[in-house]
Amino acid sequence: MVKASSVFVCQQCGTRFNKWAGRCENCGEWNSLVEQVIEGGKSAVAKSASKGRVLSPQTMQSIAADEVVDRLATGVADLDTVLGGGILAGGVILLAGQPGIGKSTLLLQVASSIARSNSVLYVSGEESASQVKLRATRLGADATDDLEFIASTSADDIAATIRAGKHKLVIIDSIQTLAMEDIASAPGTVSQITNSSNAIIRAAKESSAAVILVGHVTKEGSIAGPKVLEHLVDVVLQFEGDRYGGFKVVRAIKNRYGSTSEAAIFEMSESGLEIVENPSAALLAERHDADGSVVLATLEGTRPLLVEIQALVNPTNFGYPKRTASGFDLNRLNLLIAVLERRTKLDLSQSDVYINVVGGLKLVDPAADLAISMAIASAAAGRKLATGAVVFGEVGLGGEVRSVIGADRRVAEAKKLGFTYALAPTQSKKNAFIKPVDSLRQALIDHLKQ
Repeated sequence: MVKASSVFVCQQCGTRFNKWAGRCENCGEWNSLVEQVIEGGKSAVAKSASKGRVLSPQTMQSIAADEVVDRLATGVADLDTVLGGGILAGGVILLAGQPGIGKSTLLLQVASSIARSNSVLYVSGEESASQVKLRATRLGADATDDLEFIASTSADDIAATIRAGKHKLVIIDSIQTLAMEDIASAPGTVSQITNSSNAIIRAAKESSAAVILVGHVTKEGSIAGPKVLEHLVDVVLQFEGDRYGGFKVVRAIKNRYGSTSEAAIFEMSESGLEIVENPSAALLAERHDADGSVVLATLEGTRPLLVEIQALVNPTNFGYPKRTASGFDLNRLNLLIAVLERRTKLDLSQSDVYINVVGGLKLVDPAADLAISMAIASAAAGRKLATGAVVFGEVGLGGEVRSVIGADRRVAEAKKLGFTYALAPTQSKKNAFIKPVDSLRQALIDHLKQ
């Protein structure tokens, strides 16, 4: 009788070891190695050498093009745009976000809308039927018989249900709770997530059923589990924002069927998540025109958006000044402070600097550099910009202001809300609405006078 052997697999990076260790030598994680038994003393790769068969290839010209497949409309126009026109049959979507941000709420609303004309299955591995029923009643999603529900954590059973071909859309909440019977490790480990998602994706492709997987995130904000999960699915949606209030943004960070430059902006209400029709006006409704406050014309995907940037500069009480940013990258903030000190001679070495992006948004637009820098300088000098100004532009290490994309869309949004001029790079000087600036020093001297 052949003795079964075992290997130890890291649950973070998937590296295999012959013996257990407290720390993975590849990724450095502690207590991440889990034992897996290899039946018959042979690995799957070794067994595959005697099982494979010769495949018959086709030429590209002989492959028949599939007919155009109708997409499932989610009932939310902006979300359909993010998805590239809706949910494609046989497509697998991964939706990830912080706990409590509204993932289950959004998906139940989508399921209710699609269930009016198609059969939808909602699978929950985290909540019971009564808990989901309470949410469905609050959202008004319990009025149709085509929205079905099961509570299960078995990936084998869920894959078999999908393969039956009864449902057009299957929502699984969440992939980290699923487990396969033949794998000994606990749910949420690399082995379980990889194999469970593979089984479900294979079933979705065979039955042409669309599948939405809910994914957890780590404390750093990345999607929990192996990176291969993001490679396996067709679309990866990131749900961002403040779970306690403010706007919430859904953007695609991977999309095989559409663009990754779109974003949908939501606001939570008693009846669920609602699209914000005019987010710029809502973000600026309570703004006070004071020093340290600058209006940034940014882009969320392809949508122009006006956001208030607030800065506060206080004398430090310690030897090392503090820098804090909410909604903006802290490393980028430290870089801009260094540019301000070097290129404009503004002394911030004895000051704490605080930056806040109003509305709970997270800025990734390089055009925010000029607005952040001017907000810091405004707060430090006690001066403010003239009324009616919006700001956008990227700042280089030499203090130069560089051009950014979408200047015309930013200007059009500013005009629509009644602003009178924009501080922007000199490359945009063809527009009469723009007052061009070519350096950060010039922008501070010419426009921080009040």
